[in-house]
Amino acid sequence: MTPAICVASKAGIAFTVHEFAHDQSHDSYGLEAAAKLNVPADRIFKTLIVDVGSVLAVGIIPVTAMLNMKSMARVLGAKKAAMADKADVERSTGYVLGGVSPLGQKKQLRTIIDVAALGHPTIFVSAGRRGLEIELCPHDLERITGAEFADIRQ
Repeated sequence: MTPAICVASKAGIAFTVHEFAHDQSHDSYGLEAAAKLNVPADRIFKTLIVDVGSVLAVGIIPVTAMLNMKSMARVLGAKKAAMADKADVERSTGYVLGGVSPLGQKKQLRTIIDVAALGHPTIFVSAGRRGLEIELCPHDLERITGAEFADIRQ
């Protein structure tokens, strides 16, 4: 059980864990998850960590989209945003890249979920390791992480 699954369990929400055999040679963890779980790719969301000055934040967007850094910075009240350094991501979240979950991070970061999530009854996010996804209601994800919804994709 990963920290992400523990957090979801303790929150008492409805969720489903989906596991698949991760292929190390696959370039996109999210698109691999969509294919192997037979789920439309727009329901699989990736967790991206951004640096806004000396502060890290989380952006959750569909794997089919790119993060709009200007929109992310605006929502966070910062002048600019950039992808965080890999070492900073792993140190702050406790997860390795490709398995970063918005749930159960070592340090709770400000979290923004793209509004596209609201178009689905459930979405899939990493459950804390490559090859493991957790399916849950976007509003439950919002509540557990203290997130807000905004349009942050390109």
